[in-house]
Amino acid sequence: MSTSTDASASTADRYRSFAEVEAHGMSATYEAWAAGVATDASTLALIDELPPPKRQPNLVFSAARLLGAPSGGYPEFAAWLAEHWGEVREVALTHATQTNEAARCALHLPVLGGIEGPIALLEVGASAGLCLYPDRYSYRYAGHPQLDPVDGPSAVVLDCTLRGDVLTPVPAAMPEVVWRAGIDLHPLDVRSAADVDWLDALVWPEHDDRRARLRAAAEIAARTPPLLVSGDLNEQLAALAASAPSDATLVVFHTAVLMYLDEAGRDAFVERVSELPGHWLSVEGRSVVRGIRVRDDVPNESSDLVLAVDGVQRAWAHPHGRALTWAPNP
Repeated sequence: MSTSTDASASTADRYRSFAEVEAHGMSATYEAWAAGVATDASTLALIDELPPPKRQPNLVFSAARLLGAPSGGYPEFAAWLAEHWGEVREVALTHATQTNEAARCALHLPVLGGIEGPIALLEVGASAGLCLYPDRYSYRYAGHPQLDPVDGPSAVVLDCTLRGDVLTPVPAAMPEVVWRAGIDLHPLDVRSAADVDWLDALVWPEHDDRRARLRAAAEIAARTPPLLVSGDLNEQLAALAASAPSDATLVVFHTAVLMYLDEAGRDAFVERVSELPGHWLSVEGRSVVRGIRVRDDVPNESSDLVLAVDGVQRAWAHPHGRALTWAPNP
């Protein structure tokens, strides 16, 4: 778990880590902002007015951008933030980081394609539920023909690079999803303009393709909104799983969610999900889920997440769904 999400780390350390690890190579704007904050006592003092869990860079930066912060260099951002801090503080206090990147479905699909259907999908940390529609998007995996939904090409087309020497099990047909549901502390509604605007603000500044994809995916989800339950994932998991159709294979999945739980919460979730029927698909940071043997013998990028099925790592995954490196069988 990086210090950018670790509430016990100093604010300066959290922002420095975010600049050097998470934003580096992913967003020049956020890298510059976070590095600037880490050495700016006046901005750090403002952010330290927030409760520790609310000081995370993604949340503060997204709140500022929702309110119109300029996407220039750090001096311009710092001046704007000082002038508008009261408004930014209020948004940070009333919102949460709920990035809902539909492109992550490109990470999930090779796993879902190998599971006997029909499938019942249950996502923990679902946000607005855009990752509950893997069968409604089109996919372009390098070296493979485009894979489309059964009713034809989708307005959302997900491109994913396949790295490494091991063949990724890209399916030849879409999985059959007959039930989709999710859990989130504060579910977002794809039919709400304000909720979609917040999801838009959570997309990093330079990622215009992600922004366009978000809007298109939200339109698809709004046609048949998912069942989203509000509450703690550990408290809601068993009951929601029990409501899935008995004749479908349950798949509980999550991407970059468990890092927001403390160690006890993560351990409790692993215990609960392991007791359920079906399968568990996790895509998390390399040190987040204890008990998963991390495949450092397989080439990976420093920002890659560990994609595991039923507690066994199967691949390295780009955080936003852009690339997969499949691992040989252990």
